[in-house]
Amino acid sequence: MAMPDAAPASPGCPLSRAQVVDAYFMEHRARLLDLAAFLDRVDRAGGGEDDFRMRAFRAGVAVLQDGRPERARRILELLSDPSTEPIAKAGMKGATGAHDPAAGKA
Repeated sequence: MAMPDAAPASPGCPLSRAQVVDAYFMEHRARLLDLAAFLDRVDRAGGGEDDFRMRAFRAGVAVLQDGRPERARRILELLSDPSTEPIAKAGMKGATGAHDPAAGKA
């Protein structure tokens, strides 16, 4: 006997909405709390405006809320360098986690 929440899954997902929530809610609840704690730490640190990383982060949070599909792809694109040509030399060792639009400007 099928449960009322167990509606047929969409072609792109083998699980019903209820099954997805049942399986992944607690994990993502913890991640949401992690994000809230990070933003609280940034706020408590005070002093200054958001840099390119925090602007990209806040734009990503807005994407989470917009209700449109393909959030993961859109956030990844938001954080990624859109250039197609390789650079001659990296300005630093390591990654920053977000694209700095001002990095290539002199």
